[in-house]
Amino acid sequence: MRIVAGTHKGARLFAPKGLATRPTSDRTREAVFQLIGPVEGARVLDLFAGSGALGLEALSRGAVSATMVESDREAVRAIERNVAKLGLDGAVVVRSDAVRFLASARERYDVVFLDPPYEMVESLRMPLDRHLPRVLVPAGVVVYETAAAVVPELPLPTRVSRRYGAARVTVFEVAEERDGS
Repeated sequence: MRIVAGTHKGARLFAPKGLATRPTSDRTREAVFQLIGPVEGARVLDLFAGSGALGLEALSRGAVSATMVESDREAVRAIERNVAKLGLDGAVVVRSDAVRFLASARERYDVVFLDPPYEMVESLRMPLDRHLPRVLVPAGVVVYETAAAVVPELPLPTRVSRRYGAARVTVFEVAEERDGS
């Protein structure tokens, strides 16, 4: 697994040992960034971060910050090793349950990556519906990776949903707020 583009293009990433995490493939990560467009200056939240590949990719591509939230101890260690190896400014690693973090989050983000264990997608629906819209800026996007057969739902308009092998990437967007509305 490598950084696909940006200032750290080609850098190899550490992945947590075992089967508890399922890193997003380089090919799928490249597709994600093609779908959402430039991330220069963006504040990114990577929930269920695993190896931190999505957040680190965003930083390599110019995001100003990436908060990577992961509950698994080995995965957190892998993210911390990746952050130390790459020396990317703006990386924040948080060991926490993703829903608990989201419920207490005070910041707002331009991009939120969701890549939970596939078996959790249905149980996450209500907590995500409740907490996710409040942490997004106007015109923010959510990138939700699920099993290919699953089309996730959120209380946000869907921009696009595409299959990549065994995975599906669905991009949701927040409508921009208009003056006087």
